[in-house]
Parts: sequence; C-alpha cells; structure tokens
Amino acid sequence: MPEAPPPAKLNRWKTLDKDLDRIVALEDAAAMVARPKVAVGLAIIFVLICAFAAVGFVGSGPGAATVIVAAALGAYMALNIGANDVANNMGPAVGANALTMSGALIIAVIFETAGSLIAGGDVVSTISGGIVAPSAVADSGVFVWAMMAALIASSVWLNLATWLGAPVSTSHAIVGGVMGAGIAAAGFAAVQWDTLGRIAASWVISPVLGGVFAAVFLAFINHYIKDAADKITAARRWVPVLIGVMAGTFAAYLAMKGLRKVVEVSLAQSLLLGVAVGLIVWAAFRPIVRAQSEGMDNRKRSLKQLFSLPLIASAALLSFAHGANDVANAVGPLAAIVHAVESLDASETVSIPLWVMAIGAFGISFGLLLFGPRLIRLVGQEITKLNQMRAYCVALSAAVTVIAASALGLPVSSTHIALGGVFGVGFFREWEEERRARALKRLKGKPVTPEERKRRKLVRRTHVLGIVAAWLVTVPLTAMLSAAIFWAISLIA
Repeated sequence: MPEAPPPAKLNRWKTLDKDLDRIVALEDAAAMVARPKVAVGLAIIFVLICAFAAVGFVGSGPGAATVIVAAALGAYMALNIGANDVANNMGPAVGANALTMSGALIIAVIFETAGSLIAGGDVVSTISGGIVAPSAVADSGVFVWAMMAALIASSVWLNLATWLGAPVSTSHAIVGGVMGAGIAAAGFAAVQWDTLGRIAASWVISPVLGGVFAAVFLAFINHYIKDAADKITAARRWVPVLIGVMAGTFAAYLAMKGLRKVVEVSLAQSLLLGVAVGLIVWAAFRPIVRAQSEGMDNRKRSLKQLFSLPLIASAALLSFAHGANDVANAVGPLAAIVHAVESLDASETVSIPLWVMAIGAFGISFGLLLFGPRLIRLVGQEITKLNQMRAYCVALSAAVTVIAASALGLPVSSTHIALGGVFGVGFFREWEEERRARALKRLKGKPVTPEERKRRKLVRRTHVLGIVAAWLVTVPLTAMLSAAIFWAISLIA
C-alpha cells in the first residue's frame, strides 16, 4: 500500500482546497457583478460609434455638432426601446417554453432589424405635425432644442422603467416628450389636444381589448379542444382553423402596420389579403396537424405541442411588425433634427434618411440583446403562468386587436395590447378556477373559504399594479421632464 502522507501535508492540501474554493467563488461573484457593467460598457461603445458615424454623413458644416449629439441620443433611445418594448413580443413564447431565451433573442434581433430596415416608417407625421403644431415651432433652433429634450426625457424614462421592471409604451414616452418640449417652447396652444385625447383613450382601450380577445380565444380552445372527450379529433378539426385565423390576421396586421410603409394598402385590401392567406394556410395545415397528432395520447398535455410552431411564428411576425412600426419612436426626433439643421425649416414633412434608420434598427436589436432578457422573463413567466396554448392566445389577440381597433378608428398601443392579453389570460383562468371550485363546493355542501380563494389567485397583483401605474405616469412624467430639460438647454444655449 502507498505510504499515507503526513498530517501536515494533509492539512496543506485541505487548506489549498479551501483557498481554491474561495477563489472560484470570488471569480463567480466578480463575473456576476461585472456582467451588468459589460452590458453598459458595450451600450456606451455603441452610442459612441453612432455618434462618430454621423460625422461621415453630416461632415463639419454648420449644425454638425448638433446632429452628432442627436445621433448619440437617438442611439440611446433605440437601446432603451430594445430593452423595454420587445419583451412584449417574445415574453409569452419564452414563458410557454416554446422558445429558449437564446432562440428568442436571435429571432427577435433578425425580425426586428428586418422590419425596421425593410418596412420602417419614412415619414414622422406625429413629430412634424401630429402633436405640436409646426407653425408654433417653425424656428429651426427652437425646434432642434425641443426634439433634443424629447429624446433625452423619453430615453431616461424608458431606462428607468426597464430598471424598475415595468414594460411601458415607447410611443407614449416619445409623445409625452414631444408634448412637454412643445409646451415649453411655444405654450399650451401649440399642442394638438385632440391627438393627445385619443392617446389617453388608448390607455384604457388597448389593454381591455387585448385582454378580452385573449380570454375569448382561450375560452374557445378550452371548450372545443381541451375539454373535449376526444381531444385529438377536436384538435385535428380546430387547430388548422386557429392557425389559419392566426396567419390571416397577421397577414392583414403586417399589411397595415408594416407593408403600408412600402406599398399603400387600404384597410379593405388588408382584410381581403388576410382572408386569402388564412384560407390557404388552413388548407395547408390540415394534413400537417393530422400527421403531428398521430400517436398522441388523448391528454391535455399532448395538445400543447401542436401550438409550439404557430407560437414561434407569431412571435417572429410580431417582432417584424414592431420593428417596422416603432423604429420611428427611436429615430423620429433624430430625423426631425437632421431635417431642421439641413433645411432650416421645421414645418416641412420630415423624412428619415437611411443612416438614421440604421441607427434605430441596430440600436433596438442591440438593446434587446444586452438588456432585454429581464423583461422577457417578467412578461412571460412572472405575471401569470403561460403554456403554448395560452401564449398563442396572447399573440393572436395582439394582431386581432390592432385590426379591430384600426377598423373602428380607435388608437391602440401594441405594448398595452400584449400585456393586456397576458392579464386577460391570467384573470380568465382565475375566473374559471373559481367557477369550478364553487360548483364542486356546492356539490359537497361547503362554501369556498377566503383562504382557498386567495390560493387560487393566478395573476401576481403586484406586477399588474406596478405596470399599470407606470403606464399612467408615462406621458405626464416624460412631458414634465422634457419641459424641464428644454428650459435647461435654453438657458445654457
């Protein structure tokens, strides 16, 4: 037998092992601490790259310094939109385990960037004349400072909301920023109050419609598929129909929210396109769903697999539409500043140059990669429990609500719709559980106790209240912050 090491040597080995454990623990702790710093460092580098890139497009002429600063602020705004707003599209798919976090980030980056560059907005009508009357701030210098203030205020609020874990509407943030700066620059008469009234109405309309549609879709799936005696046969009949509805709805949604920026498409044409695509997809998926369901057990758990692929596709399409629609929130003020500096007229229609659009597109994607996972987890996992069927209802609700609201001429927020869908699914499940519990207790002759009712709460109230509170303060807070920043810039300048 080998000779045992002396006790002193054993003690040295034990001490060395303990020291190594401590070193590894310290390294792990340092890595955890450094990770947020790395993300912030990369974000700062991106902002600086965008600022230096602007030099190549504006040169060193009059106003070049202003455009360079505005490019940095636009990049900062785009990073914050990616960190906060994209979670609403990817959160349900991640929460339902249809996508991993890595897969969700890759898909979102590809489709957000594609939507921004291919179908992104080319006219910033809201900024040039929708919120603040152009005649009130026709002086280019005043207009530039107002847009600067709007960019800073909305970016700072989005950054704070992301840090607090509150998904908010980026459209409302930039609207509040432009409104506050406009009031500071030209008084209350400069603001188009009818536009702001419609925006305020969307605070209620968007989440309510999203929640109602999501609950209706989930009730339909529960009644006709999940609770059916022969679940597989019911799924073969109805899942292709639901996929066809989803495909048709998204076709119309993308035509209205994205493709209309490339080709003019009316509401009627969008709906006809949606019906045609829906019928084609329904016919195509009937044999596919039948093949997928072969050999499946007649259980609720088996049905979830049939919704995974449609859910992933819907998340990708929502990201494309979001990039097409919301990139203007990041670069709209920047484009307005560039236009005002170059033409010296703030009242003309503002178009977005390609290099400005690129800052918004890549900034949104970069912000998502660096800071998006936290809110993706919150939306998908922490508000209420989602599976593939429930998450599918949220995604379908988002597209249907936008089309229904557009047909009725109602203003809506895609952020509020998506989160309203998550709330709707959760509260519907609560109602359903309560109804079943009451029926069971009636059969047994026992009442439902408050303790038991509390255990059946399936939606985290703290998250709901926090998110709704953040929604309510977004416009007034960004407006006041923007006005204060405008006055500060005016004093300095």
